[in-house]
Amino acid sequence: MLIALEHVAARYGNVLALRDIVLQVDEGELVTLIGANGAGKSTTLRTISALMRPAGGRVLFDGHDTMSWSPRRLIEAGVVHVPEGRQVFAHMTVLENLEMGAFLLRDARQRAARLDFVCHHFPVLKSRLRQAAGTLSGGEQSMLAIGRGLMLRPRLLLLDEPLLGLAPMVSQEVLRIVGRLHAEGMAILLVEQNAKAALKISDRGYVLETGRTVISGSASDLLADSAVRKAYLGV
Repeated sequence: MLIALEHVAARYGNVLALRDIVLQVDEGELVTLIGANGAGKSTTLRTISALMRPAGGRVLFDGHDTMSWSPRRLIEAGVVHVPEGRQVFAHMTVLENLEMGAFLLRDARQRAARLDFVCHHFPVLKSRLRQAAGTLSGGEQSMLAIGRGLMLRPRLLLLDEPLLGLAPMVSQEVLRIVGRLHAEGMAILLVEQNAKAALKISDRGYVLETGRTVISGSASDLLADSAVRKAYLGV
């Protein structure tokens, strides 16, 4: 078990956003969170990465309670969060954006090796290294955001809506790369509105409703579940 949330609650001020989140991701697993807007998917990722403090329950990473950990300590431990909306530094080059992702790596050889890794998985970025990030297409910016997250060689990659606003063909390419990272052994927790496409490349999934985990199971079981298909898969 790499990450586990045990009955986690979280608040935005007086508003209880998470009420009872129970989930786990094992080493090398790709797990998808699905649910309607406002179900608590993004808040769950923010709580894991210590951008929000749980109001109840526990978050465990590699067996360690992270309740008192800072976001930096989680990053150092190998938890990397790629937030919704890509959030690239528009006026900086692609290379500078990627270098920002490696801010904890002091060894130049390590940084160079990670850059080679990212460029291998995202060849389009290799051809755009000197280009301003703001001039990239939406799909390229999504790849850059993921690539920036990969610069620290995460043990757990948190991806929040990487397909948001992308054309279908570009979405397929981004999902193909995510699936390849998973096949290489990376643990990934994915939040995605395109639940059907996300579950097809996942090992397991969880359904969130109003801040609670209400259904969990293998990706194939969720894809076959009539209630899930009707509510979330557009079937």
